[in-house]
Amino acid sequence: MRGEQPAVILHGDVLTYRDLRDWSERVAAMLLDSGLQPGDRVAVCSTNSLAYIALIFGTIRAGGIVSPINFRYKPREIAELAETTEPRLVFAAADQADAVREAGLDPRPLDDVLALRHGARTAVAHDPQPDAAVVIIATSGSTAKPKGVVFTNRTMTAYAANWSVEETSAAAGSRVITLAPLNTSAGFVQLMHYTTLGCTLYMEPQFDPARALDLIQHERITCFGAVPAFFEFIAALPQFEQADLSSLRLATAGGARVSRQLLETYRAKGIVIRQIYGQTEVGGNATIMPEHLALASPEKCGWGGAFIDIRVVRPDGTDCAPGEQGEIVMRSPGMMVGYWRNPDETAKALRDGWLWSGDIGVLDEDGLLTFVDRMKDLIISGGLNISAAEVERVVCEFPGVTEALAIAAPDPKFGETPLVVYHGAAEVDVAALIRHCDANLSNYKVPRYVAFSAEPLPRLATGKLSKPAVREAYAGAHERLPKVR
Repeated sequence: MRGEQPAVILHGDVLTYRDLRDWSERVAAMLLDSGLQPGDRVAVCSTNSLAYIALIFGTIRAGGIVSPINFRYKPREIAELAETTEPRLVFAAADQADAVREAGLDPRPLDDVLALRHGARTAVAHDPQPDAAVVIIATSGSTAKPKGVVFTNRTMTAYAANWSVEETSAAAGSRVITLAPLNTSAGFVQLMHYTTLGCTLYMEPQFDPARALDLIQHERITCFGAVPAFFEFIAALPQFEQADLSSLRLATAGGARVSRQLLETYRAKGIVIRQIYGQTEVGGNATIMPEHLALASPEKCGWGGAFIDIRVVRPDGTDCAPGEQGEIVMRSPGMMVGYWRNPDETAKALRDGWLWSGDIGVLDEDGLLTFVDRMKDLIISGGLNISAAEVERVVCEFPGVTEALAIAAPDPKFGETPLVVYHGAAEVDVAALIRHCDANLSNYKVPRYVAFSAEPLPRLATGKLSKPAVREAYAGAHERLPKVR
């Protein structure tokens, strides 16, 4: 029915739903001929491309599990991920191939997938199963190494089904801008979500405010979601005042609080930016602020959907009273089934069918959620999650560093950026420390500020380093420290 409708448009290159089906089936046949068995992992390291998308769908069609590798990863990070996922096959774009090889893997060129874009339709013998795993998404959390969030065919389609009921603005035929890399939950889940619903995705390789504004106007975009900073950058353009945004039916922001000024700026254009809350483990969005309440309560994130239950609980699991802070827990048929090969962390996160988020929130009398803070130690920079523990682990490997803590420093462009406070016998060569971090961490994880503490870092009564004390002591330190990146 939607064979000739564009499924994905990238760099002006149009991939229809029929072409996507046929291409992915040819890819599936190729993977099966290469020895892929159901449940085998197929790793891919690349920026967003149509070939990447065809490989995703082809892997799922063949019964494999997609294991996306962050294209920003350094060889060490790639090797650590591969130790856990053990991919049967690895594909890499030309720009990422060297890093993948340095990690000890033998990548096939993504051009092998591109070569299958055209050709006769191919029969695929494998029949995908509803509860078969389809993806392992690496997500930064409070642990030093990323955990692999696992979704199945059923959970992916259930997530899409929930939002098809809850938010009809993204119905079949909608035109959606997607900005996130396919290796992230935002990128992968949006691809599954919107293609399941029959939308057209305008996939941009990176965010460019002028390009995004142009797309909204000339392609009559109906849905646009981003971090608040992206909406700010678009509004700062000189052409924004005269821009026609009348096609937008759904505008959502997450990852940081939406200011009232930003709400009013877009309201003047007839657009209501609606705050959302979610995390990778729940599929992406868990709440969305009702449009008619968004302006009056910009700090609130809304309530769950038709198939998403939201609670705020005390440590003993009892429900908090309205206005009382507690941990946000969620239940949905679209959430993860667990962490890949990590039963201990899975048992901590999934309890009696509920996902314990590690985030602090408050519900009001109407059930509207306000996100308060992260119990998990994350730094969110430009919408990308950074594990503070991972940054600390790499910094502490540097000679002369005895102990270190990474905290979030405000950043006008990315919202937050890492600031590291370290202690040692003497100050280290900061430039050399940053080169060490640059060699072992993705660019966005590398500290932008470094502070030396001549005294040992403060500790809690348990003996653990006290991050709250460091946050308090170094609040505003970014204003006096030189930027090292």
